[in-house]
Amino acid sequence: MASPSPGIRFSLIAPSTNNKFSPRLGSLLLLRDRAQNSLQISIPTPGILTTTSRGVIPHLSRDHQNLTSAIKWVHIPFESFLEHNPPVPTIQKGTEKHPMHRFLGFLPSKHVLSMSIRDPDDAREMPTNGNDHVSANCLRGVRKVSPTDWRSYTLACKPDLVVALSDTPYINPPYSQKRLTKSIERSAAWLATLLRPPPDPSDTNPAVLVHMAGLASIPARRAFAESLLEQLHDAEAEAVKPHKCLDAGVTGYTFDLVPIRLALGSNSSPPPTSNSTPSTSNSNQTRDSSIHTLIQTSLYPLPHDKLRLVNSTRSPHEVLDLISTIGIDLFDAGWAQRAAGVGVALDFRFPVRRDPRIGVVDGLGQVNSNPKKLDLGHNLYSLQYAFDFSELGDTFCGSSQAQPHNGKDVCLCGACSPVRPPEMECIVHDTINLATSMTTSSSTPSPSPVQYEPPFTRAYIHHLLHTHEMSAHALLVMHNLTVVEAFFEGIREVLRGSGHAVLPDVGHDSTEGTERKYDWTHEVNLFNAAYDGSLRVVDDAMEMWKDVDLARGKGRLGREKEREKEKQEGDNEDEV
Repeated sequence: MASPSPGIRFSLIAPSTNNKFSPRLGSLLLLRDRAQNSLQISIPTPGILTTTSRGVIPHLSRDHQNLTSAIKWVHIPFESFLEHNPPVPTIQKGTEKHPMHRFLGFLPSKHVLSMSIRDPDDAREMPTNGNDHVSANCLRGVRKVSPTDWRSYTLACKPDLVVALSDTPYINPPYSQKRLTKSIERSAAWLATLLRPPPDPSDTNPAVLVHMAGLASIPARRAFAESLLEQLHDAEAEAVKPHKCLDAGVTGYTFDLVPIRLALGSNSSPPPTSNSTPSTSNSNQTRDSSIHTLIQTSLYPLPHDKLRLVNSTRSPHEVLDLISTIGIDLFDAGWAQRAAGVGVALDFRFPVRRDPRIGVVDGLGQVNSNPKKLDLGHNLYSLQYAFDFSELGDTFCGSSQAQPHNGKDVCLCGACSPVRPPEMECIVHDTINLATSMTTSSSTPSPSPVQYEPPFTRAYIHHLLHTHEMSAHALLVMHNLTVVEAFFEGIREVLRGSGHAVLPDVGHDSTEGTERKYDWTHEVNLFNAAYDGSLRVVDDAMEMWKDVDLARGKGRLGREKEREKEKQEGDNEDEV
């Protein structure tokens, strides 16, 4: 099938089965200069995209984001720019090839930018949409954005991909059949507006992603998917020429889990914990099954070789579940970024390997020797890390600590593998110094090999968190994104694993260099048995974050002394 956008190509590696919803491998290729093919950005799938706030990755500077190799696809919710009219990103220089990249400080040679009108993870109640507008939220309240406005914003900002407007209600369910009918009709009409050829023949539309409408109604989802494939005639066909149907102009399909959970009435229900009653776990499994059915209903009539993207997953367990049951290609990493915001350093890997903290895992994916599941990370606000001078992860090590056959993967994030600056590096502050340094230099110095510093320790970041230092969250965001990227690298390795991989076996005495064949279902069961998917560590960190964030008027030592005093007084009262 020809790509709807000449600059972006998504291709699938032959899936293991003919099932449309089986796990799959693919690659998204972005060609910056299509004439010369001089610049290509390749994103393997399954993979991740990074979320932003006002176009900025929370806690990261431009240097940080350029340093982190896990940041390739960046998503921009545009509603945060609507407090000004016209929005500031739309008034950049018209001759700029990549105005959105330049405005936000992303590199066209490294980063793929996508743009949607609303934040996919925002569940706040909003005024209803109209026939000719979508309600969006910004600092100055609610703004109305028409399909024509949205088209003009995308043409001015020139993102690589854009999500078409969708009539998704953010009010309390249930929704009437009339409301659902309006939703799918408006969404299809707004998609057609975005697919119109640009006024300037020399300009091109960005690649278009369509949000699959229908909420929690199976008939509505089926009707919307089928409407994308309907043959267009007369004026409708002329408006989106050369596309014969709406789906012909679509690069991929997106699914926002927040409105689906709202429609199912489960938005306020947390994921199941280890202490959940059987009825609670069963109800969560039922809701997950309903989400799977809804997404499959939307995808069933549509081509299987287009990109599938899901927003607002809650844990790596849910990611594995959606890959297993639906074959999703891309996921946002918002949950990992939020974990860094409350002081959690992620520490897990896939596929699971032999680990003394886990115990022996049998062939059914059951932990035999240690029934307690591991947390997905470490709450560095906890006092237990005050004198813990080890690296952030037990399953990872820094580049300066890497040793052959130590059983650990190397984490290349800025926290675990900080790069030592070159000793003879000259910092040039202006063009005069630059010219002087070039004329006085007798020869071009050869690039020195990269040298790594020791990793930042848990105790150090614990101290930074308790003293309100912003660098703590910057280090944690870089680390968490790198861990999640390693998680997806493991997923791709297992999916390729109808072949072989050189990795230690699981649950047995490992022999270095032993080849073993992967089984996807087995590896997912091992992961679910080894790690706690409830993210209780994040909930605990959130409570400690609130205590530290709201503390004012006392230094860290003063707060800790007061807490120790209160704890000692409480222990004395218990003894009495």
